[in-house]
Amino acid sequence: MKVKKKDRKKFRVRNKIKKISAGDRFRLCVNRSTRNISAQIIDDKKSITLVSASSFGKDLKLQKKNKKELSTIVAEELAKKAKEKKITKVYFDRGIYKYHGRVKLLAEELRKNGMEF
Repeated sequence: MKVKKKDRKKFRVRNKIKKISAGDRFRLCVNRSTRNISAQIIDDKKSITLVSASSFGKDLKLQKKNKKELSTIVAEELAKKAKEKKITKVYFDRGIYKYHGRVKLLAEELRKNGMEF
């Protein structure tokens, strides 16, 4: 069975992260679609999601924000939830997406709010 191009990209990025992972950090995974963006902090050892934030909520839909503004709002929300659980150091898993555009805005906003990666 042949592996798809998207899956190869995803595994390549994720395996690089796992190789350098010392176990003291969690993984920050980003998912982006044409309209929305979501991010979650995952503990790979226990295979559970610790914190998540997304732009799927009705309250964000009613505000009529553009996609770039949504990514900064999601980043602020995720950083606030992570601070409550005392999570500051993570590995940034961009998945199949290039580090540019909305993914880059999300990462920069997380850094401004105290996350280290």
